[in-house]
Amino acid sequence: MTEGQIRFLALLSRETSRFWKIKRQTLGAPLLETFLYISVFGAALGSRINTLHGFDYVVFVVPGLIMMAWAINAFSNNSSSILQQKFQRAIDDQLSSPASPLELLLAFSLGGFVRGLIISTLTFLCSSLLIDLPIEHPLVLIPALFLVGFFFSQLGVLVGVRAVQFDDVSFAQTFILTPLIFLGGVFYSSSLLPEPYQTLTHLNPVYYMINLVRYGFLGYTEADVALSLGILTLAVGLLFALNLRLFKTGYRLRA
Repeated sequence: MTEGQIRFLALLSRETSRFWKIKRQTLGAPLLETFLYISVFGAALGSRINTLHGFDYVVFVVPGLIMMAWAINAFSNNSSSILQQKFQRAIDDQLSSPASPLELLLAFSLGGFVRGLIISTLTFLCSSLLIDLPIEHPLVLIPALFLVGFFFSQLGVLVGVRAVQFDDVSFAQTFILTPLIFLGGVFYSSSLLPEPYQTLTHLNPVYYMINLVRYGFLGYTEADVALSLGILTLAVGLLFALNLRLFKTGYRLRA
């Protein structure tokens, strides 16, 4: 194993141990939240809507909940981790260490990615105990989930780098990320909406991510799968390149 690989694994271990030490908050709370979503929406709305596009309502909703769990946890982990280390000035030591900007960025990115992966996997397993959740297109589902997780982990890094106080992170998650996810079609189908709300939903980038994941599970989508995968891949690449540039220049990272 090379010195670079050892450095990277040490950085990644620090990021994963950070959320693992408080797993009741970082892992338990999101699982409880998802369980409440399934219970409340499945019982309350499911009894009224019954089926949606040929699927039980709760089955239609769960793929979006799995994507939402990965997205929110990847974002919140990375944004808070970077901002916390900026406040503690611990990131100064990392920037001046032999670790390259690429190694630092990958370690931060994968910290949130792994947390989101754990939460979404547990959400899937718990959901499978409650409902019969199919997997129709695993060759679409797996890359879609990984791209979604990596996109939001990169977005969390970007917000954490640019933030100067914890309110900046809370603002981004509360007033930008959460509305985009909830209005992207997690709990409903955009085809049920009247105009102009249906068109506005189609302008939401998260709408296409939810449709990709839903297609992977249920085989149903309202958006072009190949185009959505292509655009999401491009967005992930551009966001990663931007973050790498910020790490190389030390933008808002150095004192």
